[in-house]
Amino acid sequence: MPLVSTGSILADARAAGTGAAAFNVIHLETAEALVAAADATGIPLILQISENCVRYHGSLLPITRATLALAEAARTNVSVHLDHITDAELVHQGVAAGVGSVMIDASTLPYAQNVETTARLTAWCHDRDVFVEAELGEVGGKDGVHAPGVRTDPQEALAFVAATGVDALAVAVGSSHAMRERTAKLDLELIARLREKLPVPLVLHGSSGVPDEELRAALAAGMTKINISTHLVSVFTRGVRKVLEADPALIDSRKYVAPARDAVRSEAARLLHVLGAEGREKEKTSGEAP
Repeated sequence: MPLVSTGSILADARAAGTGAAAFNVIHLETAEALVAAADATGIPLILQISENCVRYHGSLLPITRATLALAEAARTNVSVHLDHITDAELVHQGVAAGVGSVMIDASTLPYAQNVETTARLTAWCHDRDVFVEAELGEVGGKDGVHAPGVRTDPQEALAFVAATGVDALAVAVGSSHAMRERTAKLDLELIARLREKLPVPLVLHGSSGVPDEELRAALAAGMTKINISTHLVSVFTRGVRKVLEADPALIDSRKYVAPARDAVRSEAARLLHVLGAEGREKEKTSGEAP
């Protein structure tokens, strides 16, 4: 299948009431694992490259071109998305490289500046047929909009979408970035209110800390794009650690990276089923829907 747009994946998922999985790329091995998971399940996937990932690799083009090449060779619909981008130049570079969507993160700015910055970059992206995601304030783990107790106001969210023209909105409903335990409880009633109020898909950041049944309930309530990074990074690291603990003398990195890559592929495939049609049907039949 050819590389597809993030907008098309979200539109299909929103119409079907299923999740649009968005998993973060850390390095080539995780990108390979994620595409393999999509191909194994036949479920569409959004590959996300964050600004932190770009900084780690030293520049945007090498990891982005590699990820685009993997997406283009996939047998299942896969898109490539820039995540939490604060630097406008990285937006320009990513779009020039072929990325079809971007999350503009002006969340640390005061509301008026967030609106102005997001609206300006959104207009630039839309002129190039690029899909845009944004958020109202900082995401959890940074004492911002997803910190404990903080919630997105539906009316303010509607005003933000109208003022900026964004195509998707990350909302604060109880999740937090970088959680290592899957114990988060989401505000399902708020998700339903936001879904009813907003004309764009809702995005859940910090989903690594949300258990499977809560993710299914969030989808039933109206969430669409589900971002997962920390959980899969932990799977990779545990895979490396397991091999090295069993053989401390091992020096060939391929022999401990490959099993870690396989572990990520397996868990990503499982999560794709949780978020895809299979997970949605399980939610309907289990009676757990809010």
